Amino acid sequence: MLKVELDKENAMAVLEPHGALSKEDFDKAAKVIDPFIEETGKLNGIVIYTESFPGWENFAGLSEHIVFIKNHHQKIRRLAFVTDTSVIEYTKAIAEPFIEAQIKVFPYAEFDKAKAWVVSASDDK
Repeated sequence: MLKVELDKENAMAVLEPHGALSKEDFDKAAKVIDPFIEETGKLNGIVIYTESFPGWENFAGLSEHIVFIKNHHQKIRRLAFVTDTSVIEYTKAIAEPFIEAQIKVFPYAEFDKAKAWVVSASDDK
């Protein structure tokens, strides 16, 4: 399951995975985020908040995750990973050359700091 919260005032989405991610999770995220992007043009960013990465339910979940990234990376300014999973640093290194958004990793305990960093992207306009 993927909890998706959209903070319209700060043009930020918070994604909280709880268990293996499915195709439906990414469909749900797009249904919440896409109308806002269509209306405003961009998000300041997305915060992914999870103590440890849950993986994907199946190949369809992984495929839809890749499609979600492809369809959204040029429409967000910043991407914050808030996690204690060490593998995320490797993921960041692999993804950075292909993703337009700035990427930063925060310890799980620094959720508020990560949100502040994402919101400050509005100063970069």
